[in-house]
Amino acid sequence: MPVSLFIIILLAIAFDFLNGVHDSSNIVATMITSRAISPRIALAMTAIAEFSGPFIFGVAVATTIGDEIVAAEFLQVEVLIAALVSAITWNILTWLLGIPSSSSHALIGGLIGAVAIGAGFHAIKLAGVLKVLIVLFVSPVIGLAAGFLIANFVFLLSWKATPGVNNLFKKMQIITSLGLALSHGTNDAQKSMGIITLALLITGQISTFAVPKWVILICATAIAIGTSVGGWQLIRTLGSKFYKIRPVHGFAAQATSAAVILTASLIGGPVSTTQVVSTAIMGVGAADRVSKVRWGVAGEIASAWLFTIPSTALLGAAVYWVITTGFSAIIKLF
Repeated sequence: MPVSLFIIILLAIAFDFLNGVHDSSNIVATMITSRAISPRIALAMTAIAEFSGPFIFGVAVATTIGDEIVAAEFLQVEVLIAALVSAITWNILTWLLGIPSSSSHALIGGLIGAVAIGAGFHAIKLAGVLKVLIVLFVSPVIGLAAGFLIANFVFLLSWKATPGVNNLFKKMQIITSLGLALSHGTNDAQKSMGIITLALLITGQISTFAVPKWVILICATAIAIGTSVGGWQLIRTLGSKFYKIRPVHGFAAQATSAAVILTASLIGGPVSTTQVVSTAIMGVGAADRVSKVRWGVAGEIASAWLFTIPSTALLGAAVYWVITTGFSAIIKLF
């Protein structure tokens, strides 16, 4: 195995692990905040479901990332290394700051920036990029609208219920959280699978784009371990800063998020779990009372989303330059 390929695999595993840490809050925040289940049990249960997702629902998203965005014949492995380093750097930065930004946006931005400077814009498949961008930016809008509608439907069904209905919603959140975890594992773990498979194709280890079983296994394992660690600061952001979440809100938000993410996964659309879950929470809160949602926090997160792709594209280009040009220039000085 070429050393460069080994580096890409390690970076992809690191990205998946950090993605799991970063996005664990998306899966368990409402369940924990509404006291439906203890944090440790929630994270362990979620990790198992995350691991199972790609084995159950397939690898359509991996194919989109690795085969439909860039043309392998024009690429070198340094491009993929730069894309992964930029995405990992962005994830660590936003994690430390407690900002629930998008790992998907970070990876897409880093890949586009590194490919543009490393191979030229002709190596970017515009149709694939357009597909990804549409899914990335439309899915949170759908999450907001669907959260609003589903919450209203749930409120209608339970408006004469006694306070004891909260116990029912707590139990039902276990089911919806499993569905959300399965959908997240199906979508997010596949992004690294696509990058590793693309690297295998570039280095001649495989002749056509097809995700090997061992790639699915290591990526699913990495994101499951990351999820079990959990991102507590981000859990607090999603679980309490929008509004006080009750069991009925948690149930409606999780059901909405799982439906949107799983649908996108089955058609090969990479989405931002952070975006979908956050907007679903806002939609559910708005259904209860529009003034209930702390829209200022939502605005801060939205700004981070819009900033992610251009920032990581520039970062990916810069990292590629350092790898291919900067190091050579430094060596010549000595």
